[in-house]
Amino acid sequence: MDGKRPAIDDTSCGYPGTIKRQRTLLDNWDSETQRPIDDIPPEYHRYTIAWICALPTELVAAEAMLDEKHGVFPSYASYGNTYTVDTNTYTLGSIGGHNVVITCLPADQYGTNNAANVVTNLIRTFPSTRLALMVGIGGGVPSSARDIRLGDVVVGTRTMQYDLGKIVAGAEIQRTAIARTLHHSFGKVITVLRAKHDRESSHISLILKEKFQKLPHYGRPIDPDRLFLSTYDHPESVASCDDCDETKRMPRRARSDNDPAIHYGAIASGNQVMKNATERDIAARTLDVVCFEMEAAGIMDILPCLPIRGICDYADSHKNKAWQRYAAAVAAAYARELLSVLPSTDSGTRAVSRFGP
Repeated sequence: MDGKRPAIDDTSCGYPGTIKRQRTLLDNWDSETQRPIDDIPPEYHRYTIAWICALPTELVAAEAMLDEKHGVFPSYASYGNTYTVDTNTYTLGSIGGHNVVITCLPADQYGTNNAANVVTNLIRTFPSTRLALMVGIGGGVPSSARDIRLGDVVVGTRTMQYDLGKIVAGAEIQRTAIARTLHHSFGKVITVLRAKHDRESSHISLILKEKFQKLPHYGRPIDPDRLFLSTYDHPESVASCDDCDETKRMPRRARSDNDPAIHYGAIASGNQVMKNATERDIAARTLDVVCFEMEAAGIMDILPCLPIRGICDYADSHKNKAWQRYAAAVAAAYARELLSVLPSTDSGTRAVSRFGP
């Protein structure tokens, strides 16, 4: 297609004597996607749920949740589209009757701005997308009020972009935060799921057992769950926490089982990695947050977004990667269970694709 469209005679009503006018490109232009409406292949309208990841481990966990994979995503070039270029890479499939489009941030490009760019491209390509899940790992905020452990799940009922600020007297930077609340669609489904979990156990452990049989390295690690005092930094001369001072560990009561606990609360979202226990605790008290992550705040102004985070560390200097795969898996399992109770709005669309096997 060369970008030109033939003018089409159009009569605004059926009465005799009405003046015919020619339709122009603007008559067929989607101002939100910035693309001619007819240029969007019908297959792309099938997908209503976006699943966003930031790391390859999170992408593996997301793809493991699919009931059906819809094949390779074809570029718009095959349809002759000359209006936009989407640099994202997608995995298409279905979960619980929902058609889901999964995408991951580019390598080593994290943070709210990069997440916003990825989602902006996604909704141009898949204009029927109505909700987004930001699913992956996060740093937990331990406290006496919430017994958060490694491998638990935190669901963000509120998202605080905490890395904003202003310069005040004395050249001091005063940190500010913007609160973003849940879209009502997510609020309703979370209420349903929490009520379900009050009657019966979460299905996370069952989902992990079913979906990760061929990915044993995504299972619960044998590495101990160590929480150190916030005043004890990881010594620079020490390679791993195996050699840290055990007398500086926080005493905690053992749990009766290893099933992931689910916590609901505010999540802090910003462009910096939080790995300082003192700063973590100050921000947690000020903002009343239970988890730190780096992407959700960039998405919520573009598309209703629910952050779901598996806890892989405590946002302190003892941060390591031992729990990352398992944390990604438990977050993905919760997202799958949430989609199982989320009503579908695709009234005339089955969870299938014409993209091929």
